Amino acid sequence: MEQEKRNIIAVNQLGFRSKDRKTAVIEGEGGAFRLINQATGEVAYEGKTGAAAEDESSGLKVCRADFSGVRQAGTYKLEAEDGQTSDPFVIGEEVYGAAHQALLKAFYYFRCGIGLEEKYAGAWKHGACHLTPAIVYGDETRHVDAWGGWHDAGDYGKYVGPGAKAVADLLLAYEYYPGAFSGAVPLPETDGVMPDVLHECRYELEWMQRMQDADSGGVFHKLTTLRFPAVDTMPEDDTDELYVSPVSATATGCFAAIMAMAARVYEGFDSVFASGCQAAAERAWEWLEQHPEVPGFRNPPEIVTGEYGDKLDADERYWAAAELYRTTGEERYHESFLQLAERDFDKYELGWADMGGYGTISYLMSERTGDPAISERLRAGLLERAERLAKVSRKDGYGVSLQPEQYIWGSNMLVLNHAMLLLIADRVAGTDNYADLALDHVHYLFGMNVMGISYVTGFGSQPVMHPHHRPSEGDGVDEPVPGLVSGGPNLGIQDEYASEHLAGRAPAASFGDAMESYSTNEVTIYWNSPAVFVLSHFV
Repeated sequence: MEQEKRNIIAVNQLGFRSKDRKTAVIEGEGGAFRLINQATGEVAYEGKTGAAAEDESSGLKVCRADFSGVRQAGTYKLEAEDGQTSDPFVIGEEVYGAAHQALLKAFYYFRCGIGLEEKYAGAWKHGACHLTPAIVYGDETRHVDAWGGWHDAGDYGKYVGPGAKAVADLLLAYEYYPGAFSGAVPLPETDGVMPDVLHECRYELEWMQRMQDADSGGVFHKLTTLRFPAVDTMPEDDTDELYVSPVSATATGCFAAIMAMAARVYEGFDSVFASGCQAAAERAWEWLEQHPEVPGFRNPPEIVTGEYGDKLDADERYWAAAELYRTTGEERYHESFLQLAERDFDKYELGWADMGGYGTISYLMSERTGDPAISERLRAGLLERAERLAKVSRKDGYGVSLQPEQYIWGSNMLVLNHAMLLLIADRVAGTDNYADLALDHVHYLFGMNVMGISYVTGFGSQPVMHPHHRPSEGDGVDEPVPGLVSGGPNLGIQDEYASEHLAGRAPAASFGDAMESYSTNEVTIYWNSPAVFVLSHFV
């Protein structure tokens, strides 16, 4: 079934905090609009849209309706003079708390190696999975008992690099916004002492520690079966043999970084666990020093699951050096960081492949004494990148910082990474210049987009219903697992559904809410994690 664009006024279907700027997007030339209180039927506000402009990413002429002056709590709907209407939405003091909680709870649903109990998982409970030791590819006499961690995406593979990005986003969210995590999710580990976000991250970190090669200190790239299971396979029914793929420099680098970061964050809660993280990070760094030039990871011939190939490992080494210096204060890590800072790679990206931004953030936010010239160069570069994103956001018809060519596989990760970078830039500069723009990215995620859809399962009046996610397909429950961020529009036309239904569409409209469309509608841990960070600012 083809995914139709909805002819509506596009609005954040969750709503707006009373104090925030409030806008919606109307297709066409615009004109008069009204805000209707749903409880009373009364007109709460009347206004006129801003000037209409062509929006390249959506292929439409659009304009903005601004009703920021309305602060009265309630449920509302917008109506335009040409008959267009919006989905209902709320204005209130706190509108994002439930979504923030669900985006974090999603990581519990991604857990591997334990049964998800009805007490915590509700209708989406399932049995324990993937508990057999994994064969070391290329050395089939060896096995690694690497149970636990999070399934990466819509399948059941587990990957160190994407896991490190996800944990980094969550730990940064906790470090910057601890108050956002004061309530219980709850989880099986909830104890009222350590915040649940740290319990959840620990579940992944302990799996990562099992992925460190006991012989060398390097880290195996991933743990998967040889091929993907059928799309309706539940986790406990995926019983093919498990394999760990060979050690890679990228996995080892980001492992060293996230373990050093974890050592710092967990010190006040569990010093034994924290010291174990630091020791694992230092051992991984030794491997990196012993292997300065390593070919990029490629899937072994028989393994056809997600590759997460990455030819460049300087950014992972840079991040590792920054975190190890910040955690230990040892000058040798600082010297390595300064050397790596001179290498040519992107130092502001927050992806699973391009991880330089995490190293830059760690160095700029560190309590350690840094090199003044390098610090200023990185600070200026970060703020310049943020301003570049801000300029795109201010011009974009729907308020996001993506150029038309950036609607790629996982475009919603870019939307959320950019919002994250805008908020971090404000923190680095001590300003409040970009919060409204970051919030526009939240509005986009929850419905202020050309599709008129909420890209988060279970949230909004028109949420994604058919994500490419095996448990949601195979569990017999009509509703998908809640709190999952869909990948979003992808102009690349990279699956059969997209080829049949999405060819020729504008970049921002190249989306299908269909399980078959893995290139637009899959879910991943590292699309959820920046969403948690960004919403943490607004709860």
